[in-house]
Amino acid sequence: MTTLAAAVAEAKSRFSEAGLPDAAIESRLLVGGLLALTSTEVFTGGERVLTDAELVRIAKAVERRLKREPVHRILGSREFHGMDLKISKETLEPRPDTEVLVDCLLPYVRQIVAVKGAARILDLGTGTGAIALALLKEVPEAYGTGSDISEDALKTAAENAARLGLTERFATLTSHWFDKIQVRFDIIVSNPPYIRSDVIPALEPEVRDFDPPAALDGGPDGLEAYRAIAAGAGDFLEKDGVIGVEIGFDQRQAVTGIFRSVGFTLAQARRDYGDNDRVLVFTRSDL
Repeated sequence: MTTLAAAVAEAKSRFSEAGLPDAAIESRLLVGGLLALTSTEVFTGGERVLTDAELVRIAKAVERRLKREPVHRILGSREFHGMDLKISKETLEPRPDTEVLVDCLLPYVRQIVAVKGAARILDLGTGTGAIALALLKEVPEAYGTGSDISEDALKTAAENAARLGLTERFATLTSHWFDKIQVRFDIIVSNPPYIRSDVIPALEPEVRDFDPPAALDGGPDGLEAYRAIAAGAGDFLEKDGVIGVEIGFDQRQAVTGIFRSVGFTLAQARRDYGDNDRVLVFTRSDL
């Protein structure tokens, strides 16, 4: 008989032997996730005897992690801003630093709602829908559109909206940046690909081999997406609207310059939990 505690300990041992960081945390997270247990239940239910089927599932998942597949991809979902979001092959795994972008934009969304009674949000390259859905969750008067070039991502975003009861306020649209956008929005937000092409081969395997390349590769200088967003945003942003983007740790000056060159003003900059530049918010310069 194998207990829950023994299965967690075995996973931890194998992760440690393989040199994986955070072996203790990841072993509890993986086993608990597979068995639909909370972290507290994993701690307190160590004497539970596991079934043969459960042991097989755990063994297969451990082997996948040893091949550097991230825990949350193995589990198929990840928590983001208080939501349990499904992730899929062509979606970026939402990360805590992106919550900074959500929290930075929430006051702007609420201010627009206070004036207009509602707010329209466009999430460019929506992926799982994480950013737009988090804003909609927090502001009931907000409506969102998530655009992406990936049908897999759009399907995943729609499924997440349904799981969260947000389907009536969230729509998806196949579009390469603004190609298929036809109306104006109060908020335009994006966590675009911003890693330089030549850096990608050196990324950790968990990112390089499992996150979708289209969500990572920002071109030779990492700035291609920002140029496209800045060039098109003026035609689709309400005059009192704002644009919020996530950036790489060393891109604040370059991205600010790109937006300023087409008539936007930097309204706010925010650092992430690691004290790196992470979020920029722009308004129109002609206000």
